[in-house]
Amino acid sequence: MPNFCAAPNCTRKSTQSDLAFFRFPRDPERCRLWVENCRRADLEEKTPDQLNKHYRLCAKHFEPAMICKTSPYRTVLRDTAIPTIFDLTSHLGNPHSRHRKRIKVLVEYLYHITFLESSIEQLLSKKDCDAQDDSENADDIPQLTPEQKDLREFLRSSFEVMVLIGRQNFSFSCNVREDEMRSEEERFLTTGNFQALIEHRINAGDEFLRRRFETAAVNEEYCSAVQQRQLLDVCERCVREEILQQVRECRFFSIITGELVEFPEGEHLPIFLRFVDQANTLREEFIEFLSFEGEEVTVAERLETQLTKGWGLSMEHCRGQAHAGSGILGTKMKVIAAQLKEKYPMAVITPTSTCALNVHLANGMPLTGVQVVMSVLKKTNAFFKASPLLQSELDNAISILCQENIEKENLLKEGSRSTWTDLHNVFEMAVDLMEPLLLCMDSIHDNEDLKWNDQITSDAYAISEALADFEFIVTLVILKNALSFTRAFGKNLQGETIDVFFAANSLTAVLHSLHEVSDNLEVYHEFWFEEAVSLATAMEVPVKVPRLFLRKQQAVETMEIQAESFFKEYLTLPVMEYITQEVKEIFSENHLKALKCLSLVPAVMGQMRFNTSEETHADIYRRDLPHPDTLPAELHCWRIKWKHRGKEVSLPCNIHETLQHSDVKFFPNVNAFLKILATLPVLKLDGSQGETAQRRLQAYLTDTALNQRCKNLAVLNINYHIKTDLEEMVQCYLKTYPEESESD
Repeated sequence: MPNFCAAPNCTRKSTQSDLAFFRFPRDPERCRLWVENCRRADLEEKTPDQLNKHYRLCAKHFEPAMICKTSPYRTVLRDTAIPTIFDLTSHLGNPHSRHRKRIKVLVEYLYHITFLESSIEQLLSKKDCDAQDDSENADDIPQLTPEQKDLREFLRSSFEVMVLIGRQNFSFSCNVREDEMRSEEERFLTTGNFQALIEHRINAGDEFLRRRFETAAVNEEYCSAVQQRQLLDVCERCVREEILQQVRECRFFSIITGELVEFPEGEHLPIFLRFVDQANTLREEFIEFLSFEGEEVTVAERLETQLTKGWGLSMEHCRGQAHAGSGILGTKMKVIAAQLKEKYPMAVITPTSTCALNVHLANGMPLTGVQVVMSVLKKTNAFFKASPLLQSELDNAISILCQENIEKENLLKEGSRSTWTDLHNVFEMAVDLMEPLLLCMDSIHDNEDLKWNDQITSDAYAISEALADFEFIVTLVILKNALSFTRAFGKNLQGETIDVFFAANSLTAVLHSLHEVSDNLEVYHEFWFEEAVSLATAMEVPVKVPRLFLRKQQAVETMEIQAESFFKEYLTLPVMEYITQEVKEIFSENHLKALKCLSLVPAVMGQMRFNTSEETHADIYRRDLPHPDTLPAELHCWRIKWKHRGKEVSLPCNIHETLQHSDVKFFPNVNAFLKILATLPVLKLDGSQGETAQRRLQAYLTDTALNQRCKNLAVLNINYHIKTDLEEMVQCYLKTYPEESESD
């Protein structure tokens, strides 16, 4: 259906011009201003959601500076745009205008201002108004030809089927090439699910589709492959636009990326956006897969372009970024993050709330030995998750080696059944499990009882070879000891809000401990190396310098190299340097200031006996506040409110609870400040369902074979909870592919 302008005396509709039409905003305050400027009393009774769904204003009612053209096909409004250009008097010379209902409302308004008594009696004639209302309703019905109506109905049915395919994660087709189809039966079996579901609807009694295709040949496609791809593209865009519209209304957001995802067309980077919606709920939504081809600079530019020109967001409103990745990917993502932060200093780099800090630090280390350790630990954990029998085999190995320590035995068994590679104490757990793991892997590889298949025994052998290497053992022990100084700090970051606040204030002590180790590296390394040698001896693994290093050195010199000095220079020293530098970069001055402002949460205030000083750190977001000049006074009132609360009133414990409190709307600066803080990826998603987006992504990847993966369908599947408007999809399709509607 065409869009009609809701402004009084405006007869424009989208089918008559290239003008952009804009939805009423969902934000209650902005929506109220739009309605107030329109001077239509009938709109005042409607909710922002109703206005957003059913009413539009054309571009003629906005100042040119308020309108941005992000691409040849996309026009958006600035976040603060308010309509100010209206024709409020042209109807006075034509009392028989067909827009009688709007005129009635407008004249009632003008009566109180200009006292146009002579015109009121004529314009308020109820008989004329009723007659003109009927005329207006008749005129608003779009005049469509039978062919156009038929096409729209077909598109609506097609989009309904396409959304079903995406949400249920049906494969788009079975991906058999034409040259492989050798019979009519094989051709039937390779019919895509889209066509099959259309046929199912026809067989189930869909009379419209039956009439449309009753003359089609048996083997004729109801919808070409090209058109199916176009439908799928529009579905994806409309679902994504529904999320992006909410992000634009909230203004501030953070970017989160995940591990690379493999598709038939190459590797892609999953992009999530974190924001607080109009219901004051923190959300983390999946948006798109971004191509990862090219150098780091190219990928960074592609990401920025997609965010700004593709999605209509402003990077000036980005307040945080968190990037997952290990090995080469982790190194590349660090470069990409640094480039974005250089251009947009407020987009602070943080770890994600779902990844332990020590795991994040280890994943990012550009040391081959460290990356081998991380890879083997992940493979080992996945190996035992494949079968309860394998886990039982590990439990037996733990029991054999911990006969005299029941408490340790129970702890190791319980820990090994969890996803221990994601824990804050992953390296402590790994060191304690080394002997049982090697014993277990050797037993599985021997396979004396013939209870394991060839794949399992092969995997067990590969893991045991990695475990029984001194370089692996010493690297694991060094990581355990070096990262022990950040373990408690990282655990607090994923704790309650009060824990995060105290963690931010303890960073100085953490850095002091790291510097002390670096200053006395020889002493610390000696103790750590002895621990590694002791563990290797217990595992019957010889202590030696890596074979690859010795081969390289043979061509240079023949001097014997001591293992202890080698690992100090090539492992312990670079590990400590990396940890210290990375902690400083992640927890930058802006990041720490933001975390210290968590004292705005009432429970933190109470813990500090209401003796907090947010003003010291509030400058970081002062420009983002609605009334920065009144911030000191507002903060004082905020403290007084909670300090002198009634005994029956409990203090909100986190940002989510605070934003849901009914009184927060009376503190606009505090409200805005908390919303911005909540978007930081380092804070856990209190009281929201945001983390489910990443779980849905993992579920999609687990359930879908590589050759069946489709980026468009993945977006629909992961975002199945996002509402879809079929009419909006039809309108978007006709606007995007006008030639298709003409040729139909």
